[in-house]
Amino acid sequence: MTDILILYYSQGGAVKEMAQLIARGVESVPGANARLRTVPKVSANCEATEPDIPATGAPYATLQDLEDCAGLALGSPTRFGNMAAPVKYFLDGTSGLWLKGALIGKPAAVFTSSGSMHGGNEMTLISMMIPLMHHGMLMLGLPYSEPQLGTTKTCGTPYGASHIGGAMDDQPISEDEKKLCMALGKRLAETALKLK
Repeated sequence: MTDILILYYSQGGAVKEMAQLIARGVESVPGANARLRTVPKVSANCEATEPDIPATGAPYATLQDLEDCAGLALGSPTRFGNMAAPVKYFLDGTSGLWLKGALIGKPAAVFTSSGSMHGGNEMTLISMMIPLMHHGMLMLGLPYSEPQLGTTKTCGTPYGASHIGGAMDDQPISEDEKKLCMALGKRLAETALKLK
C-alpha cells in the first residue's frame, strides 16, 4: 500500500472532518492508504506540555511520518489569512528533512476552513504551500474539471479544498465542499501512485 499522510490541526472540528473526507478520497484509489495525523496545540506557557498520545482523534505526527509518506495533504484552520501556529510550529521543525531532501518530488495538497467567505482561505492555502515548495514537493490543486468548483455557493478554490465554518465554526460542510475534499484526496493518491 502507498501511504498518503493527511496532516492537520483542528480546533473546532471542521478541519478534522475535512481531513476525514480527504482520507475517503485517498482510499477510493486502489493501492492507496490514508494515514491521519495531527499536531498538538502550542502554548504561551513555556511549561505546558501535551501528552505524547492525544486523548482522542488522530495520533500526533512525527518527522518519520513525513519521510515515509508518498504524498501529503496538509490542513489548518485559517488564522488571519495564515495557517494556525501549531501547523507552522511543526513545519518549522522539519529542517532535518529539508537537509536530506526527504520530501523532494512528493505530491502535496492543502486544505482549510475559515470563519467567513472572505476570511483568508486562499491566503492560508498559499501560506501552507510555501514551506512545502521549499521542501521540493509538487503542489496539486483542484482543476476546474471538478464541476463543484464552478457552481458552488459555499466554498471551493483551485488552490485546495476549503470550507466556511462560520464565526463559531458551527456551519456544516456543504455537499460541494465534501465532494471537493474527496476529489482532492483522490487526485493526490492517484498522482502519488503514478509518481511511485
